[in-house]
Amino acid sequence: MQAHTVSRYYKLFMNPFEALGLKPELIRAVTDLGFTDPTPIQEKAIPVLVAGTKDFVGLAQTGTGKTAAFGLPLLHLIEAHNKYPQALIVCPTRELCLQITADLQDFCKHMKSVHAEAVYGGASITMQIRNLKKGVHIVVATPGRLIDLIERKAIDLERVSYVVLDEADEMLNMGFRDDIDFVLKNTIIRDSIWLFSATMPPEVRAISRNYMTSPKEVTVGKAN
Repeated sequence: MQAHTVSRYYKLFMNPFEALGLKPELIRAVTDLGFTDPTPIQEKAIPVLVAGTKDFVGLAQTGTGKTAAFGLPLLHLIEAHNKYPQALIVCPTRELCLQITADLQDFCKHMKSVHAEAVYGGASITMQIRNLKKGVHIVVATPGRLIDLIERKAIDLERVSYVVLDEADEMLNMGFRDDIDFVLKNTIIRDSIWLFSATMPPEVRAISRNYMTSPKEVTVGKAN
């Protein structure tokens, strides 16, 4: 078979996520999950985020695939041999915290040594602290419980490279502005902040202005 024929054959059967620059283990996972084509936010965000060094603002409604848009790049960037929190995802509710963590576990099914931990109110903080001490790579947290863990010195954020604020407008609507400021002031050696929001009210714009450096901003349409 001639080279150009092989190339055309490969492109015909490759998963489109491969073109976004993700690790083979992640491509296998999304293929297993039945993901065939990236959503617009995934297509625009993932190639930027896999570089790891660019602040990012993604404006997209719930249901547009935001978790994969930031979750896959985080898993691509994580150094599995370093068993300390390298990424922090902050979200407004317990339900979203658990859903993001479950999705991450699905995405890293072929990366057995990578671990994500959900920390949220309404559950045993003692158990969460115990799990954190075992060594995790990604922490998914609601603001109140995260502040509790920081104040107890039960979580190490000193080496967090990537901070994701998911549903940022909703967190601000729920009164978490001071908590977000506190978290960002406790992750000072980060490489980048990735902010995802359905809208861009002045309060969200202020976070971008105060903590981010020339962020790449992407807006996509209605929910899929």
